Amino acid sequence: MRYRRSGVLLSVAALLSACGGGGGGSAPVTGGTTPTPTPTPTATPTPTPVASTGCSLRERQDWAAAQLREWYLFPETLPASLDPTPYSSVDTYVDALTATARGQRRDRYFTYLTSIRGEDAFYATGSSAGFGFRLSGDTAARRLFIAETFEGTPAAGGGIERGDEILAIGSGDTPLRPVREYYNFGGADPIGVALGPNTPGLVRTLQVTGPAGTRLVTLTKTEYDIAPVSSRYGAKILTDGDRRVGYVNLRTFISSADPALRTAFANFRAQGITDIIVDMRYNGGGLISVAENLVDLLGRDRAATDVQGYTSFRPEKATNDTVRYFRTVAESVAPTRVAFIGTGGTASASELVINAYTPYLRNRAALIGSNTYGKPVGQIALDRPACDDRLRVVAIAVQNSARSAAYFDGLATTVEASCAANDDISFPMGDPRESSTARALDFLAGRPCTRITATTASGIGSRSLATDRELLIPAKPDTAQREVPGLF
Repeated sequence: MRYRRSGVLLSVAALLSACGGGGGGSAPVTGGTTPTPTPTPTATPTPTPVASTGCSLRERQDWAAAQLREWYLFPETLPASLDPTPYSSVDTYVDALTATARGQRRDRYFTYLTSIRGEDAFYATGSSAGFGFRLSGDTAARRLFIAETFEGTPAAGGGIERGDEILAIGSGDTPLRPVREYYNFGGADPIGVALGPNTPGLVRTLQVTGPAGTRLVTLTKTEYDIAPVSSRYGAKILTDGDRRVGYVNLRTFISSADPALRTAFANFRAQGITDIIVDMRYNGGGLISVAENLVDLLGRDRAATDVQGYTSFRPEKATNDTVRYFRTVAESVAPTRVAFIGTGGTASASELVINAYTPYLRNRAALIGSNTYGKPVGQIALDRPACDDRLRVVAIAVQNSARSAAYFDGLATTVEASCAANDDISFPMGDPRESSTARALDFLAGRPCTRITATTASGIGSRSLATDRELLIPAKPDTAQREVPGLF
């Protein structure tokens, strides 16, 4: 099943400065200048306009092609010319234009068209519509599980929790059918079809089994905001023998994440905690500015001259390149060790955070779980407001202070330390009995563990170690589903 991901974001209208809650993003620096603690801003890049201003299919396709030719990070892979006439949508035409880079694994549907209004709503507050759970499926066994339930959603109100299994799905005009039957129907997205579009008011009846027993639950899709840090298990202090460890689970990098992260780290700092678990096992990415703020929160012992990372455009756009330095944050901690929990659902901005600490903490920072997705590139947002079109174009490479970004196949082979672990849905995330959390505690305590191997598959569809489950991705995900893998 193919998957379109937005991941790291960069607005051309405001470059890296606009969307970070609290601290904001980094300011641009003049390409080629000597780095200084206070980067000097350059002019904001402006896409070359095209003559057409209408919203016919051909006009929108021509506009998209013009933006790609001006900004695409891999211009040499674009066809010299490609007639848009045979393509029935802007999406299919963009896919055809980026096919060569996709074949080289440099752009795995990272470039795509989306809605300005829909995307802005998600990145501000996590706005979405649906049942409010994250699904993990076992295609071979034809089974469907709940990986996570979001607070304040229909799923939470129906008592559905992580580890529950959905046995059957039905609606008013469709009888209750076992999940295995939907899988047997085939197609690119059988479960997504069964659950229906994310339209408020749509109703489904689910037969669910789990610790609370087997029961029928009727849910109505509604609009809700995803809390980036769970109020139940998103931030807490764990006890491991006579040691205390700070645990924070970040679901997605949206603007509303920053206050919650600051509160969590202020508590860690006040209690003198220096061993930290950052759980991003399902975090598909989001705003660079919020990712940079998280890196700052782990950087109390970093100097203002220490480089956090680089963003680089293609050579002819190098005047837009930026250097991000560490910034002083009142809530920051100076970690002794950090354990980053990741899976194939960990991508983009999440990988940026992990990669940023590899040169500084080296073997005192570890990847726990399984290999990550592999996305060391970011998009800019190119808008056509009259048509509500936002083209997300892969236009930047993101590198750490060592100029390293060699993880198109995931971070498992680039980090100095790692511990293989399952995503154990029989326990809540952050529970010391849960496999990934337990291995994170082992790493922090210096106990032995098994390294994640180079052959561990990466990608959103990759399976958790020693399980046959994978996050389910709809065939046509909306913005929330791109950034919150498995969301329905």
